[in-house]
Amino acid sequence: MAFTYEDVGATREGRCPNGFHPLRVRTRVGEGVGVFRTAARAVLSWQMHRAVGVSIDAAAEAARPGVDVTVGLGRIKAPCRVVWTVEEDDRAGFAYGTLPGHPECGEESFVVERTDDGTVWLTVTVFSRPAKRWVRAGGPLIRVLQRAYARRCGAVVRRICGSG
Repeated sequence: MAFTYEDVGATREGRCPNGFHPLRVRTRVGEGVGVFRTAARAVLSWQMHRAVGVSIDAAAEAARPGVDVTVGLGRIKAPCRVVWTVEEDDRAGFAYGTLPGHPECGEESFVVERTDDGTVWLTVTVFSRPAKRWVRAGGPLIRVLQRAYARRCGAVVRRICGSG
């Protein structure tokens, strides 16, 4: 299956292609190397997603480029493919892009970063537009729900790390 959008990988550079709605939510997770490692593991292993309350059906135990994953919320199924990953000393995460059948079209990244002062952040970056009529009908409410989901991801990672 091919991606449902053209600018695959744009979240890696923080770009939002024309015609898509951007979203960026940054949440302070805690401080220190231990918090960073725990947060990175939670994001890359799908633990964060499951703890948020969505189901994950992934072709691998960890996010890796090319891995197909279906995110589920009740009867809504959202097929995606991991586009890119990063695993560095102070930065770790991934992005997945939408596949046919996803209610939206676009890309979403989840990146944990430890800054020079030791603070650990989770940044969720999204560009999207409706792919299904019922999503289009949801209008601005859909973006409110996306923002709430991104904030919940941050709160969940903070909890997993024992920082909140």
